[in-house]
Amino acid sequence: MPMKMKSVKPKAWMLAMMMSHAVALSTTAQVEVEKPYGYLYCHMSDDGEWTAFALSRDGVNWKDVNGGKAMYDTEALSRIEHGARDAYIARAHDGQSFVMVTTDMCWHNSGVWNNYGIDLLKSDDLVNWTSTTVDFRLGMEVFMDDGRPDVYRDYSKICRVWAPQVLWDPDYTWKNGERGGYFVYYSLLNSEEDTYDRIFYSYADRSFTRLTRPQLLIDWGYATIDTDINYVAADSCFHIMIKKEGGKPAIFTTSSKSLTGPYPEPDETDYVSFEGKKACEGPSAFQLIGDSTWRVGYVEYSSNPHRYRICKADKYLRNFHDPEDIQGVTAPQHGSFLKLTKKEYKKLEKR
Repeated sequence: MPMKMKSVKPKAWMLAMMMSHAVALSTTAQVEVEKPYGYLYCHMSDDGEWTAFALSRDGVNWKDVNGGKAMYDTEALSRIEHGARDAYIARAHDGQSFVMVTTDMCWHNSGVWNNYGIDLLKSDDLVNWTSTTVDFRLGMEVFMDDGRPDVYRDYSKICRVWAPQVLWDPDYTWKNGERGGYFVYYSLLNSEEDTYDRIFYSYADRSFTRLTRPQLLIDWGYATIDTDINYVAADSCFHIMIKKEGGKPAIFTTSSKSLTGPYPEPDETDYVSFEGKKACEGPSAFQLIGDSTWRVGYVEYSSNPHRYRICKADKYLRNFHDPEDIQGVTAPQHGSFLKLTKKEYKKLEKR
């Protein structure tokens, strides 16, 4: 008679091995699925200050989710000004859930280009979201003390916190020895202590609910905003695309071996030059499935109405070329791109 086999539950190491086939937890600050099915474009709607989604199978032709309407209740989750701009989405450190950061701002209500904080959002399914609002004016009331010095004497004078983005940094070490944190970067302006916007960063722990105090990332002597950081495997460097508002204003690129820099001032020959004198901002890069080269989305905001363009770049995320308007999105604006599994894609497709 054949031996009767006993049913056993998989051990922890077996579960970890099974999960690794679905998700690649990279040591290069990017968390990706191994078998992507399509793409998500997560963006501020140009029809209003809320976050909208669009889907694509090929990264070229897109279709609005939920008719281009808000994907969550901005009034409830953006607690300072009840508006959400510059949405940036990423896969969480576990590979199964998601994090998002937005500029908490509502220009349509305030009429001024000032704001005071950002929103940290989390979701297990891309549909139901929770948030933590970080009001930078409150200083150490909201920031974790990581032992680093304060950049500002008076946080209450912060009047601009723009275009936050986020990367998972598996190498960051907390004071208690725990490894791994979310690298959240953004531009800041303090009305009394700054004369121009600079790029700063903080870290958030795995709960994605609190930030360490701001630390300076970039100061080239003039205003810089709208930073996009990607790890580029072709040269094992972190590449920044950034909007310079000093020197020759445009979208430029620079790189560093370290996530926290230093980042040298960009070579002024490598920028989005094909748009001529048209004003551009909000760059966001992504790679097509199976392609080592890059695509770069950005806003051409001097046009009326605004145009959202996607151009090509080489495998080093340089040499921008061949721009085209995004297709199929009702009101595209500053946003970001994420690869999805088939299950994730199909769930959103039903919205």
